[in-house]
Order: sequence, then structure tokens, then C-alpha cells
Amino acid sequence: MATQELNISPSLPPYPQMIMEALDALKQAEGANKSSISKYMESKHGEMPPGHADLLSYHLTRMKDCGELLFIKNNYLKPGPDAPLKRGRGRPPKPKEPLPPGATPASPRPRGRPRKDPNAPPAPKKPKPPSAAPSISKTGRPRGRPRKVNPQPFQTGVEA
Repeated sequence: MATQELNISPSLPPYPQMIMEALDALKQAEGANKSSISKYMESKHGEMPPGHADLLSYHLTRMKDCGELLFIKNNYLKPGPDAPLKRGRGRPPKPKEPLPPGATPASPRPRGRPRKDPNAPPAPKKPKPPSAAPSISKTGRPRGRPRKVNPQPFQTGVEA
């Protein structure tokens, strides 16, 4: 993306500035979608550089992620001065406190089950208790489902 940004003609202002101008000029309460922003930019600045759609998408996404724009119902709009922070999907990230110089950032917590240590000795096998006959209940029948019995094969031969 950086190489594409350098190839923009010097007469064009930066994309974030053009996007803000388009939102101001369109003056829609519910915001403006990407195609209407693009059409306004083309009408005001004339011929746009190749890859204009990709650059516009990149800058809109970046501005949305930074919190400069809100994205609601497929429309981009400027956040109001008294608008509360959005809570839910797509809210801007919380501001992070800068680390003191010389400090290394802590590694994030690992997720999931920890890996096995390849140098650890194998775990001892648990001895099975000797299997006793199934306990017989008060009725005299064993508990649980009865064992599956293989059926006897049929004899098709005739005995003489």
C-alpha cells in the first residue's frame, strides 16, 4: 500500500482529508457509503489514480479502526463530539498507556492447553483394580444393560 500512496499525483490532497471533505459535503445524517464518497471525490478532484478503489478501502478501514470514523449500517460517518463510545463489535480500541523507555512488553497469555514437555518422563500407568463379578442387586439381576450374546449359526444341512 505504501508504494501506491507514493504514486498519487501531488495535486491530490491525502485520502483521509478527501474522505472528511466528502462526508462534510454530503451532509447526510446517517452517513455516506463508500460509493457515494468515491463519486464525490471523482467529481471534485477529477481523474483519480489507478487503484483508487483499493486506496479508498484501505484508508476507510484504517480510519474506522483508529476511531476517526464510525461504520454503522454500511455507512461511514464522523463521530459526534457528545457521542458515547461504542460498546460492542467494531468499537475503537482502548488507548494504551505508553511503556517506560527500556521496558519490554509482556508476552500475551498463552491460549489453550499447555504443550507437553518433551523431556518429561512418561506418566506412570494406573493399575486397574481386579475385576470382580458384577454386584447383584436385591432382585437378583445384575445392574446395567445385559451383555450382547452372539447368535448361534443356523444349520442348513439335513441330518440323516
